[in-house]
Formats: sequence, structure tokens, C-alpha cells
Amino acid sequence: MEQKIFGLYPINEVIVHDQSLTKYINLTGAMNLHTGGRYSSYSAGKRNMNTLERLLNKLMRSEKWTGKKYSAYRVMREAFEKISHKTKENPVQVLVNAIENAAPREEVTRLKYGGIAVPKAVDVSPSRRLDVALRNIAMGVTNASYKSKKPIADCLADELINGAKNEGASYAVNKKEEIERISASAR
Repeated sequence: MEQKIFGLYPINEVIVHDQSLTKYINLTGAMNLHTGGRYSSYSAGKRNMNTLERLLNKLMRSEKWTGKKYSAYRVMREAFEKISHKTKENPVQVLVNAIENAAPREEVTRLKYGGIAVPKAVDVSPSRRLDVALRNIAMGVTNASYKSKKPIADCLADELINGAKNEGASYAVNKKEEIERISASAR
């Protein structure tokens, strides 16, 4: 049986090109994007949660959208329709490509030597890469729609399309490049 997101977009043909993220981008169990915290009882539970639901939950973090999961669901459905019309591709594949392009590979941490804090570049775990990418995508969408006449569904569609193309117009890709630039200077 072929599973489809919103009954329209098949997930069987979606390919994750980044090998480190293949275990963490979860697209199974997509019939209902509401687990109700089923996987929150242990530390690696978010790995079992659908990535689309995780993005929905990240979209609900701003003041206007707090707790409005159905509204976020509707926004994501509208954005996926716009993505499929603009790009003529599977929107789930566009989302996966945007996540891969927005996930930073290096970060900076602070090490203390005596009383001095020294920045040090470190590799990022795949789980954190996915978390940061989803957070930056959601922040870019809410920042673009804040005090704007443009609907949030259009902002989400534009953010995902620009992220999938690895363009500088995407907030998440810009943040990734900024993080990697700072970590390159801290090597």
C-alpha cells in the first residue's frame, strides 16, 4: 500500500541524499500527523516521530500560532499545493531537500581553559542538524509573514523552495552559512 501525505503526495519515492540524515528524517506513519507526545517519554523518541509533524510543531512556536495545530496543518497543506504547482515536483521531496541544505555540519562551542573561554569548531550530530534545520525553517517562515500582507502558506512555500534550491533568499540556508562561516574562523 502506498502511503501519501494529505492523500496526494506519495512518500515512497522520496529520496534522502544526505546519508547522515537518512535515519533521522522519518516519513512513515503519515496518515495522521498528530502523535500527541507519544514518543516524548524517552530521549531519542523524536527520531520515531514524523518529520512533517515535527515541522508542524515548530510552526506552532510563535505567539499567534501557539497550540493551533489544525491551523498549522492547513497552512502546510496549502503550502504543499503551492509548491507542487510552482515546481511540478513532490513537495515532500522539496521539504527533504530544503532540510538537507539547511542543516549545518559544523558549529562553535565554548571551551574553558582556566578562566578563558575559547571558541572551538565541532561537528554537529545528525539529530541536532535536523533539529536546527527545522527550527530555522520555521523561524524564517514566521519572520517572513510577521507584519506582512503575504499569507504564511506562501511564506512556507517560498522558504522550502528557496531552501531546496540552496538559494540565499532562504532564511534557513543563510543561518547555516553564517554558522559554518563562524565555525570555520574558530578552527
